[in-house]
Amino acid sequence: MRRRRLIRYAGAGLLSTLGLGVASSWQGYSAQTGGALGVQWLGHSCFLFTGDGRRILVNPFRSLGCTAGYRAPRVAAELVLISSQLLDEGAVELVPGNPRLLYESGVYQFNKKRIQGIRTDHDRLGGKRFGTNVAWQWRQGGLNILHLGGTASPISLEQKILMGRPDVLFVPIGGGANVYAPDEARQAIQVLNPKLIIPTHYRTKAAAANECESVGIEQFLSLMSGTPVRRSGNTLSLRSANLPKEGMAIQVMSYS
Repeated sequence: MRRRRLIRYAGAGLLSTLGLGVASSWQGYSAQTGGALGVQWLGHSCFLFTGDGRRILVNPFRSLGCTAGYRAPRVAAELVLISSQLLDEGAVELVPGNPRLLYESGVYQFNKKRIQGIRTDHDRLGGKRFGTNVAWQWRQGGLNILHLGGTASPISLEQKILMGRPDVLFVPIGGGANVYAPDEARQAIQVLNPKLIIPTHYRTKAAAANECESVGIEQFLSLMSGTPVRRSGNTLSLRSANLPKEGMAIQVMSYS
């Protein structure tokens, strides 16, 4: 992670101070989003979030294996959150400029906003094979966001308390050794009870032949039969008023 400043949990005072230096560069984005949350899918579990004058990038990747056909996510952001240092989630060297990085679990205050990193296991063996994953929870554009990263472990009671009830849940569904299979993703959704579900980490046409063990999205949608499905391109503008008043919905984004 050369040329990057890796921010570890050191208390709110330090992180608030670090955030002050970039606040002015974020002001223009507030007017663009008009109080909404802008979401851009860059492939796999990588998303760019805009709103409240912030550009937050989660899980930049290298283009190989399951991400071979996606363009490298070389997009500007003031803050980068990474769930692990695996190549499909932690390729921070691709991000231009010198953004702030968060990569460990803990409670952070960045530019007077609270960001929670919640530790989970990255596999079904207590982290013995792939180590730990960090799920990220924060508020932006008036919405409570939870990005589970790439995890394969059930959500414990303690983790559920920390995660709360998300308005928008980004959940991995593709299966394999270190990501929820569709049925495990459904169990996590039942625990968290989000309003809107955005699936991540599943097989698309971007995958390299014979180098991706993930399954596609249809198996997950079949398991979630009865839940309304919305479809869109690779960008969304979300507002609290547009979320389901009762129950939940699935948002399937397409890559372009």
